[in-house]
Amino acid sequence: MRKIVSFLFFIFVFCLAALGQQDPQYTNNMFYKLGVNPGIAGSQDAIRGIILNRYQWTGFEGAPKTMVFSADAPVMVFGAPSGIGLNMINDKLGPEENVWVNLNYAYKRSLRTANLGIGLSLGVFNKSIKGEWEVPDDDLGIYIDPASDPAIPQGEASQVVLDAGLGLYLEGVNYYAGISVTHLNQPAVKFSDLATTYLARHYYLTGGYNIKLPDPLIELRPSFLLKSDLAGWQLDVNANLVFNNRFWGGVSYRLQDAVSLLFGMELINGLSVGYSFDLTTSAIGRYGYGSHEVFLSYSLNVEKNRSRKYKSVRFL
Repeated sequence: MRKIVSFLFFIFVFCLAALGQQDPQYTNNMFYKLGVNPGIAGSQDAIRGIILNRYQWTGFEGAPKTMVFSADAPVMVFGAPSGIGLNMINDKLGPEENVWVNLNYAYKRSLRTANLGIGLSLGVFNKSIKGEWEVPDDDLGIYIDPASDPAIPQGEASQVVLDAGLGLYLEGVNYYAGISVTHLNQPAVKFSDLATTYLARHYYLTGGYNIKLPDPLIELRPSFLLKSDLAGWQLDVNANLVFNNRFWGGVSYRLQDAVSLLFGMELINGLSVGYSFDLTTSAIGRYGYGSHEVFLSYSLNVEKNRSRKYKSVRFL
């Protein structure tokens, strides 16, 4: 098993280049992994759903706002254990709005000590630009009229492209590991001959482990998420302390960007709520702006024994 994880890590780092991204970022990434890895679809014997809202750098006009709805479930396809999932993401940043809608399928394979999911995602990506551009005077009093730049769309513009992704997700009794790529086909978003952009491939490596503490009611659950678009990279390192599989609190560090506090609890059987606050450590933090993230998730056990509670803080 160590050889498999080491090999996946080597392949990922070998492709790595230094901080940039087009995909939204999530502090609660350990609770929402389907958005970056289709291999997780149906990995639990439960129908799962999550609603997540992220408000980044609150106080800035035009700051990023991200809304997510996601669900997945185990199924049988031609007699093979499988999983299906749905992602709907709306991401706003200034005059730009991006919408992802994709379907996910994962083929499940039981290994000696773990379960492997091999996933594929297919969907559409819509990029919209309002065209409301403002360029203030600089220190020299020079003003550039956006209308004079043919590469800037004037008025509203919108384009829809096909989008695809792949992922592997390995889950054992006390650990998980995944490697995936989004925007596999690198679709081009063309507003005009001079106004064209494309979605760069994003690569993800994730993992986590359950550490039993002397008190049987308490577990330490460290995890990480490494991501890159081959022009930059970003690393999230997290640690949650979980009590009785119902209450959790923890810290997260996003390299050269933010330190975060995470809290959450299971309200009733299968229904959980979580919140995180990012204290920005990069240069933008000098202006005192932080980020907030809140999610609501629900898991419905599909096993025959419906009286058994489904509690898995990590895999909601």
